[in-house]
Amino acid sequence: MTRAPDGGVADLLIALPRDGDPMRRRLAAELREAIRAGRLRTGVRLPASRVLAAQLGVSRGVVTDAYEQLSAEGWLAARRGAGTVVAAGPATPPTTEPPPPGRAVRADFTPTTPDVSLFPRRLWARAVAHATASAPDAELDYGEPHGACVLREALADHLGRTRGTVAAPGAIVVCAGYHQAIALLCTVLAARGATCIAFEEPSLQGQWDTAERSGLEPVAVPVDADGLRVDALALTRADAVVVTPSHQFPTGVVMAPERRHALLAWARAGGRLVVEDDYEAEFRYDRRATGALQGLDRAHVAYVGTTAKTLAPALRLGWIVAPDEIAPALGAAKEAADHGSPTLDQLALAHLMETGELDRHLRRVRRTYAERRDRLVAALAAAVPEGRVEGAAAGVHLVLALPAPLDRGRLATAAAAHGVAVTMVDALRRTPGAAPSSRLVLGYGRIATAGVEAAVAALARALRAARA
Repeated sequence: MTRAPDGGVADLLIALPRDGDPMRRRLAAELREAIRAGRLRTGVRLPASRVLAAQLGVSRGVVTDAYEQLSAEGWLAARRGAGTVVAAGPATPPTTEPPPPGRAVRADFTPTTPDVSLFPRRLWARAVAHATASAPDAELDYGEPHGACVLREALADHLGRTRGTVAAPGAIVVCAGYHQAIALLCTVLAARGATCIAFEEPSLQGQWDTAERSGLEPVAVPVDADGLRVDALALTRADAVVVTPSHQFPTGVVMAPERRHALLAWARAGGRLVVEDDYEAEFRYDRRATGALQGLDRAHVAYVGTTAKTLAPALRLGWIVAPDEIAPALGAAKEAADHGSPTLDQLALAHLMETGELDRHLRRVRRTYAERRDRLVAALAAAVPEGRVEGAAAGVHLVLALPAPLDRGRLATAAAAHGVAVTMVDALRRTPGAAPSSRLVLGYGRIATAGVEAAVAALARALRAARA
């Protein structure tokens, strides 16, 4: 074995065929075939001749001769400080064609993503380092599948303080983001005999597919200026409903108090479950934060939150504050799914919560998004004066309502031509037959603050082209 540049050991899995050819020729043929087949990719470092000779039980001259032969043919190359590396690619072309080049997106108004450049890399690195250095040995073993105790305790305190939830750590299940939270909840609901689950219309589309895979029938319930229409929900066969009461996605409306109480009354009357997706509760600008539904009825509300918007989607950390009745089943479902989320990341997040670093980070990010939102609203008023901004009091997206409907196909073509990524509210509807929409969902997580005006100018050009 040979030492790699990072101090590791470089091995080579290769077997020499037993035939009459000289050993050096057999070795060269095997290496050549490994490169042709793609098992040895361009840039891979091969063991030193002395090491490979010892591994194969041959003389060093055999390996040296084989390397020299393949170097002369162009398969290998000797690089100072890097040893012998593969210089040629596989002979067979890739099986899939690369996608055709498209026009670069210069104004990305995707509404479902935050500004990942705001992720506090050094802060997170310090938190992970602290977790690694201070974690007891027991924490490095297979832990509690429903989450590290220290994180569940920190979440119970943090959410109770900032969102008004009421939960004991034992009722919290840590999961891999929002979609796993919905999958776990749907699995448990189906196992308990539920057959139908309701979603807001419009809403995030991926969750519908998750429900169907769990054996539940998804149904749509309309949203108006006061949030989910509970009267329409009552006409369905739903055993549960998923809502975004603090900042409805995508319309941005806040569920009115009377609707909240009516929704909880619906849940209590039939022993049903309300799943509260509190996805952007940390970012409010023009009004005080609205407390979580879960704080009003912990027996009928399952509260779901994640770090996707507060830190970064890549962390894949989320949680369910579950009613006591289903918390054990959710923990069992999590164990069956993946035996638990990464413990060190959970400890790092708990450290940020306990030290107040997460709160300080959120204040910084909130100021950045507030400034960006203000510039976006002003730029839209100047460049698209006929439009009306809605749902801008919170989150990292808003809705631009235009006076006349737009053809989705024409807008898509014009937006692509002008390097704009934009979503229509219609694209987030599941049920056909709805009247054509004139509303756009504009996310500003991927728009740099300094580039807001340029992005809006590109959007305005795309809108003019779509109408032409």
